[in-house]
Amino acid sequence: ADNMMLFRSAVKQLCRRAGFHATFMSRPRVANAMGSGWHLHQSLVDNKSGANLFAPASDRELLSQKGRNWVAGILDHAAASCLLTTPTLNGYKRYQPFQLAPDRIQWGADNKGAMIRSLAAPGDKASRIENRVGDPAANPYFYLASQVLCGLDGLKRNAQPPEPSATPYASSAPLVPKSLGEALEAFKTN
Repeated sequence: ADNMMLFRSAVKQLCRRAGFHATFMSRPRVANAMGSGWHLHQSLVDNKSGANLFAPASDRELLSQKGRNWVAGILDHAAASCLLTTPTLNGYKRYQPFQLAPDRIQWGADNKGAMIRSLAAPGDKASRIENRVGDPAANPYFYLASQVLCGLDGLKRNAQPPEPSATPYASSAPLVPKSLGEALEAFKTN
């Protein structure tokens, strides 16, 4: 989070010196340009052994059991945490089908349409998940804290995620909030 704040500050200062204004607000898809988001990669490492705790034991799994618990926690609290991951109006404009942004609360294998993208393999020390819901203007402390708290809740409850989706824009998974107001309501009730 500190590094993200330093990066934003440095970019803004350098651009200002050159006569430009830098913004990190999310950009929805517009003609001849793709939308932008803050895709947060996450993994857990055992402090003693250094082992990646998201790496699956076999090729038949997308993630380890702890990884699936973590994903379940994030998915269970996704609507409420959008207030912290996506604090601008533009961020919600990204949540449309076929825009390489999520529009539903779900996960899948290396799939850029799913909210949570699993990038893991047996023995891969870089095994991780990618949450594609975030807005680049989000407060990094709140964004990171929301992910840690949700993931830890999933671990604590031994929560299980739904089946991963291979067709994220055609699934029956719940939709992500479509506005800042919807996210606020979800946050109040969660």
